[in-house]
Amino acid sequence: MEWQSAVSAAIERTTGFRLVRADQVQPAAPPHQTARELPSVPANKLLVDRPTKAEVRPPAHPEVDRLLHRPIFLLSAVRSGSTLLRLMLNEHSMLHAPHELHVRRLRVVPTNGLSKRAMEVLGHNEADLEHLLWDRVLQRELLLSGKKFLVDKTPSNSFAFRRIQACWPDARFIFLLRHPASIGASWADASRDKRTPDESVADALRYMRAVEKARDNLPGLTVRYEELTTDPEKVTREICDFLDLSWESAMLNYGNDREFVKGMGDWSDKIRSGSVQPPRDLPSDADIPAALVGISRRWGYLREDPGAETT
Repeated sequence: MEWQSAVSAAIERTTGFRLVRADQVQPAAPPHQTARELPSVPANKLLVDRPTKAEVRPPAHPEVDRLLHRPIFLLSAVRSGSTLLRLMLNEHSMLHAPHELHVRRLRVVPTNGLSKRAMEVLGHNEADLEHLLWDRVLQRELLLSGKKFLVDKTPSNSFAFRRIQACWPDARFIFLLRHPASIGASWADASRDKRTPDESVADALRYMRAVEKARDNLPGLTVRYEELTTDPEKVTREICDFLDLSWESAMLNYGNDREFVKGMGDWSDKIRSGSVQPPRDLPSDADIPAALVGISRRWGYLREDPGAETT
């Protein structure tokens, strides 16, 4: 009826709550139902990684606004060995390195003017509220692990390094590099049904450029996949020194979490009796795609000058 619709609309404008008929309410998921079992939501109903229009700023009161202290972010392009390094770091008694968490894609959006104004009175804009959510999600994950520091290795974080630094001013960063031609070839192999080889190279290059921009603007430690697989003890010791942690030999006996090992692609063969296998031979300079010549030179993988730089 029209009067019911008018009353419902008035209540929603005034209180921010919406009246819904009981037979239209979706039943809650059982407590042990996993995310994969939940009904899918149409893509047009989601806010897919839409950047906030609010000012992105550090916490106003860090001592109460942040529960997570000194988080560690492993920034790398796709197919760079970040899962391999994550598994090794997770074996340290002080480090919890879970699977990719993608918290930056979690959004907080006021549903009406009243809720927005109420948050503004408290001193929060949309970005501030998202930071509070991200921090709590990661801190909860860390508490459940019983460890001291959290490591997040989501590759797409490289595109949002400024936002991450603003959210956690005390964050620490590790940059993982791999030969760009190896990254491009691996990404092409992993996405044959989605992209052409050239498209895969171009897509992988987006990640590489994001990592390079982060390296130019953030303090941190740079490690290389090839050195990690050649001398894992040396590299993991360097990481522990950077993080002010004692090195633990258990880091070399990784791979006990078999669920997260699945789908590792061309790194899955590195898990053999808990040891790291040597990497494949590096591509020759002649095998580097033209689009990757520039980043290969900047990352120190070109042994000779094949000609003018291509960016």
